[in-house]
Amino acid sequence: MNDRPGFDHRVDEYIDRLPEWQQAICRRVRETAHAADPEVQETIKRSVLPYFVLQGNVCALLAAKDHVNVFIYDPIAPDPNGIINQGQDNATARSVQIYPGDETDWAALQELFCAVIADNRAGGWRRIKAASEE
Repeated sequence: MNDRPGFDHRVDEYIDRLPEWQQAICRRVRETAHAADPEVQETIKRSVLPYFVLQGNVCALLAAKDHVNVFIYDPIAPDPNGIINQGQDNATARSVQIYPGDETDWAALQELFCAVIADNRAGGWRRIKAASEE
């Protein structure tokens, strides 16, 4: 069981039920989220999904049959490295789908998490977007 501050044992339980290749990806995403900011907290939402939050949602994990979805809850956070590969035109969230054997740019993912956290601390992407449209 995980006793580290900000970690949630229910996220351990979610990850531990997955195939090994998905466990490895989810653990790496988890560590990357916490590396983005030590104040990131974990929780379970929608009954079973791991969310990483800091003054709003940062990201969530969803293990699919052949990949892991990392939902990014900020449609305006910059993605200069092009790591987002799904939902670029979505109104509220985009995602990074990670398949077995993918060469994931973990530094770029951490940078993206940092941008989402910065937007959250500035009042959230909705407020930022509304202010830019005024």
